[in-house]
Amino acid sequence: MDKYQQQIVASAATFVKQELKGAESGHDWWHVFRVWKLSERIAEEEKADIFIVSLGALLHDIADAKFYDGDETVGPKKAKIFLQTQNLPEETINKVLNIIRFVSFKNRHEKPDDNSLELQIIQDADRLDAMGAIGIARAFSYGGFQKREMYNPDIPPRPDMSKAEYKKSTSTTINHFYEKLLLLKEMMHTKTGKRLAAKRHRFMEQFLEEFYSEWG
Repeated sequence: MDKYQQQIVASAATFVKQELKGAESGHDWWHVFRVWKLSERIAEEEKADIFIVSLGALLHDIADAKFYDGDETVGPKKAKIFLQTQNLPEETINKVLNIIRFVSFKNRHEKPDDNSLELQIIQDADRLDAMGAIGIARAFSYGGFQKREMYNPDIPPRPDMSKAEYKKSTSTTINHFYEKLLLLKEMMHTKTGKRLAAKRHRFMEQFLEEFYSEWG
């Protein structure tokens, strides 16, 4: 990135940190920070456009639909307003907005306008942050935030939910492992993503083994 692009990325980081002040800890500034830095790392290895990757990663969760009554238009709108203040070309803005619209797990069955390498990298980084030790911590943080049951053996998981069903789901946190977290390993695009996902996936399996052992 040149100096001008670095300044825009710094402005984006400041904007996102302010917007997410007080957010639920699984979807706060630190989630975005982790996804941002991991995305940049993968982008360097994959020879992707680091400027687009940085902006996409920073703005990918600027207004998560689950905190806006399921409205998926809020995030792209907020991001577009910010990006326009940076006097960026329309092409650049559209690339970033495409990432924001299609990065989410719930949109995995939808075809993006541009299935770019940059989108795939941020998808990998975002999904990796939902795996492993941090992914487990985030799952229970959000479950507690929503006052959901930690586990109920009488409620079976539903891994094949439609997007509408997934968005409305109030299932247990343990079920969330089977409905999302354990599915992510097979959804990775990049070599780095696949390598890191294998390790984090195994950790989640070990956690569940221990959880059921203690529960029983």
